[in-house]
Amino acid sequence: MRLKAARIAPLTNAEMSAEQKEALAPQFGQGNIYNIFRTLARAPKAFKSFTRWGGYILSDHNSLAPREREIVILRTGFNWKSGYEWAQHERIGKQCGLTDLEIRHIKEGPLAPSWTPLESAMIRAVDELTRDAFITDRTWAELSPLSEKQRMDLVMTVGQYTQVSMMLNAFGVQLDDDLTLDPDLAK
Repeated sequence: MRLKAARIAPLTNAEMSAEQKEALAPQFGQGNIYNIFRTLARAPKAFKSFTRWGGYILSDHNSLAPREREIVILRTGFNWKSGYEWAQHERIGKQCGLTDLEIRHIKEGPLAPSWTPLESAMIRAVDELTRDAFITDRTWAELSPLSEKQRMDLVMTVGQYTQVSMMLNAFGVQLDDDLTLDPDLAK
């Protein structure tokens, strides 16, 4: 975590306006409301739009298989040094079939031994996008087993989680009580 304290504190239940409660209503049904949502709800109209787009990225409308999507999200969060993003999606990645070894290898990059050629190309694409906002012709060609829509969804997933990582890092969103900070993202 880059910051030891929040720059923008997550809303407490008592602080929430009617508009903020409405924006957070879908999360209330899921039990605990994560700090990311409590923080972003300080801008309720933006939060509503953000959750619509994020909902697409995490839905079956995203043509990447859930496991592939989580590889992309985790690599994006790792590249942006987003401890919160990593902690949340490490758990989700495991639910989508990633092993502890594969999660460790996401941090190592596209040459780690766990990856198929396509997974390696996907991780390389994330690296290129987070470094240069571009995918080289070589990597694009290596992504050819993916459909056109899957390649578009890969880029859009990296874009979404780049935005998420930047907000989490800049706002200083702290880990929820049930999350553990990865030691590689402690600084």
